[in-house]
Amino acid sequence: MRARVAASVVLAIAVMFGTAGCGFLAPQSTTRHYDASDGVSGNVGDIAVRNAMIVTGDGTTGNLVVTLVNNGAAPHRVMIERATGSQESTFVTVRAGETKEIGAKGDTIITLNDLNSIPGSLYPLYFQYGAQTGLPLRVPVLDGALPEYADLTPDNVAPPAVASTPTPTPTP
Repeated sequence: MRARVAASVVLAIAVMFGTAGCGFLAPQSTTRHYDASDGVSGNVGDIAVRNAMIVTGDGTTGNLVVTLVNNGAAPHRVMIERATGSQESTFVTVRAGETKEIGAKGDTIITLNDLNSIPGSLYPLYFQYGAQTGLPLRVPVLDGALPEYADLTPDNVAPPAVASTPTPTPTP
């Protein structure tokens, strides 16, 4: 009787492992983070850097397109620095709980002059705030060839020039 119970248990375990296939012991791909878009992402303390990319029309000037999410309870002044020889820095304040989109029309615009990167390359940027350890990212450089990026080239997102209207001179 004991032999039958033991055999049944062994058979049940063998069927379970046999029908589970490789997936029983293999790591689940749904537990791994990946960037579902063309940009790259990362975290710096309370700040989540999401979908960072540079859109350029000519390879010399680029528009940084990125979303910064502040998951903390205090505002943070985020430094975005070019990790090239120029060490140019730009600062963006993100309020507590705020999701700040950078690079689209009507939002904060960060133009990278002297980019000198062709579409398809990766450009090094560094995100940091306060005493937090910074986040180096190799940000993809894209062009406006795809319709979803055509309006994001530097020429299309630059704030419109304000036309000056002459001040009327009072007549005596």
